[in-house]
Amino acid sequence: MDKAEVVINIQMKKIAITTERTKLRLIELSDVAAIHQLHILPETDEFNTLGIPAHPAETKAIITPWIAAHQLATINNYTFAIEDKQSGLFLGLFGLQLSKPKYSSGEVWYKLDPKCWGKGYATEVLRKVIAYGFDVLNLHRITAGCAVENIASIRVLEKVGMIKEGRKRQVLPLKTGWSDNFEYAILESDVRR
Repeated sequence: MDKAEVVINIQMKKIAITTERTKLRLIELSDVAAIHQLHILPETDEFNTLGIPAHPAETKAIITPWIAAHQLATINNYTFAIEDKQSGLFLGLFGLQLSKPKYSSGEVWYKLDPKCWGKGYATEVLRKVIAYGFDVLNLHRITAGCAVENIASIRVLEKVGMIKEGRKRQVLPLKTGWSDNFEYAILESDVRR
């Protein structure tokens, strides 16, 4: 990843990561309406443990700690809004949560508007965030979890070179019942696709 592609303003805590079609930036309170619309879609809730917020105030309560995490001296929990680079339209969310520095690892998650599904956005953004994690944050390992029935996310994780390391049994409380979770990871030394 070309470090010039990442804009970091330490005083303002502005981080922007761009891909061919998207721009990622740290979420703000002004995003609450767009995030609420994403969270209330039944399709995006199918493999998500968050649940569907009843109203925007509930969504605001969910994202307020995420935004507060961006104000710390060292950010350990990044939550990005994914925007279309041309139109500025909100496409979804992407998270990167870092472990304790000793472990030099992070965990990623993403949630995209169903209108973006099957168009390569998740793969494009995940590739760039993995590069950001390894090349800018100097991580050693990046992980992701995925419900075993979530075939689309499994394909995304494997397309970027993440390797399935295991399966946790009945760990995800989905609205359909307890689900197993696949554990994926990629190391800085692994081949990135």
